[in-house]
Amino acid sequence: MRHKRLYHRFVEHIPERLEPGVLYVSTEYATSAHSCCCGCGEEVVTPFTPTDWKMTFDGETISLRPSIGNWTLKCRSHYVIDCGKVIEAGPWSDEQVEAERRRDRAAKAHFYGQTPKVEPSVQPASIKVAPGFWRRVWDWISGRS
Repeated sequence: MRHKRLYHRFVEHIPERLEPGVLYVSTEYATSAHSCCCGCGEEVVTPFTPTDWKMTFDGETISLRPSIGNWTLKCRSHYVIDCGKVIEAGPWSDEQVEAERRRDRAAKAHFYGQTPKVEPSVQPASIKVAPGFWRRVWDWISGRS
């Protein structure tokens, strides 16, 4: 992580150009934004909703929960902002990311009273097992082969 700390700035509107190392917080629009902490320069937006991020302000620093996983960015950075400190979190596999996306969609559907779309689970292809030696002998003897 290039940025080990984010300093917060309360704003009404998120500025067009994000200063690296600054977490812009708009309480009016219940969202925050910052330049990705890895240093890639991409904009990261975290809306505050019952099913997205929660912001805690202790009077001096800001924390965001859950972690920030930039899976759609080229950098795929993953970190937590805790009391203004940026704590690098481990990388996630594509399977972990997809599982979290499914959980997130289900949480949103449940919270907003919608029926979640049933997504087909990935099932391994059925495996055909070749009959054993004695089965093949029996089938040959009995004329089934």
